Amino acid sequence: MKYRIEKDTMGEVKVPFDKMWGAQTERSRNNFKIGQEASMPMDIIYGFAILKKAAAHTNFELGVLSKDKKEAISKVCDQILNKELDNQFPLVIWQTGSGTQSNMNVNEVIANVAHINNNGNIDDLEKFIHPNDDVNKSQSSNDTFPTAMHIAAVKNLKESLLPALENLKKEFEIKSKKFNDVVKIGRTHLMDATPLTIGQEFSGYVAQLEFGIIALKNTIPHLSELAIGGTAVGTGLNSPKGYSELVAKKICDFTGIDFFSAHNKFEALSANDAFVESHGAIKQIAVSLNKIANDIRLSASGPRSGIGELIIPSNEPGSSIMPGKVNPTQIEALTMVCSQIIGNDVAITCSGMQGHLQLNVFKPVIAANFLQSVQLLTDSCNSFRKNCVVGIEPNFQKIKENLNNSLMLITCLNNKLGYEKCAEIAKKAYKNNSTLKEESIKLGYLTDKEFDELVDPKKMCNL
Repeated sequence: MKYRIEKDTMGEVKVPFDKMWGAQTERSRNNFKIGQEASMPMDIIYGFAILKKAAAHTNFELGVLSKDKKEAISKVCDQILNKELDNQFPLVIWQTGSGTQSNMNVNEVIANVAHINNNGNIDDLEKFIHPNDDVNKSQSSNDTFPTAMHIAAVKNLKESLLPALENLKKEFEIKSKKFNDVVKIGRTHLMDATPLTIGQEFSGYVAQLEFGIIALKNTIPHLSELAIGGTAVGTGLNSPKGYSELVAKKICDFTGIDFFSAHNKFEALSANDAFVESHGAIKQIAVSLNKIANDIRLSASGPRSGIGELIIPSNEPGSSIMPGKVNPTQIEALTMVCSQIIGNDVAITCSGMQGHLQLNVFKPVIAANFLQSVQLLTDSCNSFRKNCVVGIEPNFQKIKENLNNSLMLITCLNNKLGYEKCAEIAKKAYKNNSTLKEESIKLGYLTDKEFDELVDPKKMCNL
């Protein structure tokens, strides 16, 4: 392999000739061989590109960066955002907790590519753009990495996860209305209870998702506050007057999303409470979805020897040995995702606690876990909706069978006969393997006609 020599403040480093990064990136590659290479999420890199472009424009407008350097930096940032340079970011999550090496990775790539775009050579000793003095101007890793984190988080929530959740909620709304009159037996403690409709049951799922969406949206204002301009510890040292507000405005312009300069930069650098808060809402949604998915899993169990009241799509063979078996695979995938998200929440919670003095130094693992949760939940919601929920249908025969066999229909006779007589009827019906109607008549409590008038499952649903 052909190498070139790059320099930083610690000396010379050999870098693969065809790579656009510099000395600090290469040092990080060699010093942190932990886990899979290039595990730092690309969404963080894209967040950096938006920030570096905004910073260049801001520095130019505030008179501390030339026009040609602003344009050169902006051009490379656009190349990054167009995914032309994805292979130039090899660093892992498991690096310095401020994300300094990833910040420098971005700075070095931008500087080197800008130099090449300006008709320079990668191995020139003097280059048109300097990674620290130009690309990182008015910045510190301590305020750039959290800013990139927040940009990536808000973009992914607004552009991916929230639409996926809304679409899933809408599909359950459709099913709720469609099945509003389909009366089934209810179950509490996994035991027979009084009737309700499938539509009523599904309306509960709609409400769960709605509350989760509201909770998640409520976290976005905090996530939208940006640390940029705080520099090293929150004081704004080495950034020009008006920089914080202007760079935040530029980020808004480039993303079409409302971002704000953090009202307290000391909080923005030393804590990651916004991520703890927002991922808490994501965890809430995961808990809801796990419950919803398991309800459908149980209701569709069988098809003959389980509850079997719902029919879910048959997407693929379910067994390598049992012919004709079909499993609730979309539900299994979704609930595995929910487990992963809950694990991620533990990692984010523990990492959020590690704010020592002026800087939280667990930022990369917080960002990586957060973005993984968002991606997994987005993808699984879309898959669950398309490949399962859309195709759910009632098994009317099984629903009727289970409903008519339930002893809990006796509940509607409480006001007529009282609790003790109703319990007597139910126990005898269970013991004798007979019906409530048969035992009510045998005991002389009701006539045939009275029973039919009083015991109407649909009326019990309070429609």
